[in-house]
Amino acid sequence: MTPLTTTTRSATAGPLLAITGDLDYETVGQLRDILTTIALRPGQLLVVDLGGMTFCDSSGLAALIAARTHAHAAGAEIALAAVPQHTLRVLRVVGLDQVFRLQPASDAQGSPEAGHGTP
Repeated sequence: MTPLTTTTRSATAGPLLAITGDLDYETVGQLRDILTTIALRPGQLLVVDLGGMTFCDSSGLAALIAARTHAHAAGAEIALAAVPQHTLRVLRVVGLDQVFRLQPASDAQGSPEAGHGTP
């Protein structure tokens, strides 16, 4: 098990939350706690950079959906950036690739021009 670490910084379009390590049943509470500290304004884009994520179970997917709910409640949007192949495969199987905006790693800075759907 790889411990979960998160870092948050400001980007042009809004906050960037980078996740490193395992996002699973034991660490999901940590992500949910961090989400409550991220202030979003209408029109902003919350980018969740998953490039360092090593594992994601169903609890992790539920936390990403909660992040989407948090963003939308504030009138903001959300994008997942640098989604690892194993997680991307799961997102596609359950249809979440149609729910989340997906961005390649090079767009992790949160450019508003990044497209919706698969990279």
